Amino acid sequence: MPLTLKSRFVGNVYVIRCAGSLVLGEEAKALGNLLEERAPEFSRYVLNLEGLTRLDSIGVGLLVRYADRFGRRGGGLRLAVPPAFVTRLLEMTTLSEVLPQYATEEEAIVSFLRQGSAQARQGKRGPRVLVFDPSADLCIFVRSVLGGHGFDVHSTCLFYDARIWLEVDGTEYILVGPGAVELTQGTAAKALQQVSPGARVFELGAEFESRDAGDATEELLRLFGVGQKS
Repeated sequence: MPLTLKSRFVGNVYVIRCAGSLVLGEEAKALGNLLEERAPEFSRYVLNLEGLTRLDSIGVGLLVRYADRFGRRGGGLRLAVPPAFVTRLLEMTTLSEVLPQYATEEEAIVSFLRQGSAQARQGKRGPRVLVFDPSADLCIFVRSVLGGHGFDVHSTCLFYDARIWLEVDGTEYILVGPGAVELTQGTAAKALQQVSPGARVFELGAEFESRDAGDATEELLRLFGVGQKS
């Protein structure tokens, strides 16, 4: 069965759902290409293996190689919902510590978020911002603009994932994008603020996505008071 990959990100955690065979050939190459593509931005990965049907030595080698690579960058690669044959294999090969396993995808994500939260507190980073919008490109734009001005910015494209992130660690700001289709924008903002009551919430207007990049940048900086006198 060919390997299919579906991915998303939750803050600084990249989640990949794998279904089918992870074996020598195009299947292993496809996963490797995806990990390489995201490596410049992410070092924390969760692989949901619930739909995996086969794993050969090449597939295992690929997982170990990237787990080691991302671990040296302070991240790692964690497995969620592994089939019984994967669990047995990791026990036989004593690779359970290299490739930690979690019963659910949420548990694996939360384990990374808690680790990242502790590291952020130790590093005394800037004010935290959670960006919620279905558009990955819009999230990246906001992260780039605010991150360049000292903010500790995280983003997610799903409302459910935004709640998970906030439940692990609160934030100073919540920014709801114009494409909040799971809920109306106002409802999403209120629901997220209930999870993090101390956060200040901003909502981007429907026209934000089509605005000139320079104008959009100025709006973001104005919202967050960057360059303005107190």
